[in-house]
Amino acid sequence: DSWYDPYLGVVILIRVIDGVIKKGQEIQFMAAGTKHLVDRVGCMRPKLEILTEIAAGEVGIITAQIKEVAQTRVGDTITDAKRPAAEPLPGFKEVQPVVFCGLFPTDAADFEKLRESISKLRLNDASFSFETESSAALGFGFRCGFLGLLHLEIIQERLSREFDLDLITTAPSVVYKLKLGRSKTDDAREMELHNPADMPDVNRIDEIQEPWIEATIYCPDEYLGSILKLCQDRRGIQKQLTYVGGRAQLVYELPLNEVVFDFYDRLKSISRGYASFDYHQIGHREGDLVKMSILVNGDPVDALSMIVHRGTAEARGRGMCERLKDLIPRHLFKIPIQAAIGGKVIARETIAAMRKDVTAKCYGGDISRKKKLLEKQKKGKARMREYGSVSIPQEAFIAALRMGEE
Repeated sequence: DSWYDPYLGVVILIRVIDGVIKKGQEIQFMAAGTKHLVDRVGCMRPKLEILTEIAAGEVGIITAQIKEVAQTRVGDTITDAKRPAAEPLPGFKEVQPVVFCGLFPTDAADFEKLRESISKLRLNDASFSFETESSAALGFGFRCGFLGLLHLEIIQERLSREFDLDLITTAPSVVYKLKLGRSKTDDAREMELHNPADMPDVNRIDEIQEPWIEATIYCPDEYLGSILKLCQDRRGIQKQLTYVGGRAQLVYELPLNEVVFDFYDRLKSISRGYASFDYHQIGHREGDLVKMSILVNGDPVDALSMIVHRGTAEARGRGMCERLKDLIPRHLFKIPIQAAIGGKVIARETIAAMRKDVTAKCYGGDISRKKKLLEKQKKGKARMREYGSVSIPQEAFIAALRMGEE
């Protein structure tokens, strides 16, 4: 392990397999490829005790004036820089983010504060990655990568508690692998897709692969039926079902995309909190996946776009449109809210226009006078809808995205 100390720099916990490590020795990290000079050697018993050297078979700590935890990867092999080992010890694996989501400050003025806060968190957590991102609806923020849903929740909670930040979190998405065919400008290639808004033209995509997990669920057998139905609804493949006393153990293969939204919350509510859930990744598989865009008054809203399975796209789109209909305030013209896959609209809701009684001053007289006024108003509404812009309040985005997670 390794952690950041404001006075010592990065403190590295090591186990010596062969030889000795001592103060003043030049060392090399084999996976990172960096060289450093050891300035402190010691062990914890239980407080830090400074030693002259650590020999084979012993466990201790070293410091070498390293500023970032990211440079000290867990599982890396440390060797002598002057007489390096021929090959590193087996078992090292690069940490890969699995779940991605956008973090945006509710107040745009807090963007720099968010950048500083994320950078400070990164000092202590090398598995957390981020890059700047901008959204037409939410302003400037960061696209962040996490090891899983628990990691996402911990980072989010730490940002709000330790740094007093109020954040909008976009719907979490996973890493998809795309196989692209040849075009006039590019050769055939593979790419990873982290953000649904960056999805290339559908005609170029030969295959979309999504990550799958093997989930193990323990639950009292009285809730088994509901949990089996939940897993089936999430495109799960049952691998095993065993009983131990009054408890059942389920092993299911599930797409990670179906788990990141609200699977854990639904599992807990179905089982009244008694079910436990654990999972590990088992690789990528091809799926019938499509990008679903949300259009408000004909304009796509990039913050609400998501990648879904074709079979569940209609239900997801309908749900999102119904929520936005309640959240977006009424304007002076009719606003259509649509969920679309490519050019095909799969769900639609309409926010009615605010009404003004233009015929109130027309009392008596011929009906054609009222008709004339209504026609004039109709033309004005059509012109307003053509040139008018829909302002979606920040609260509507926050509520829509949070409901999407629920």
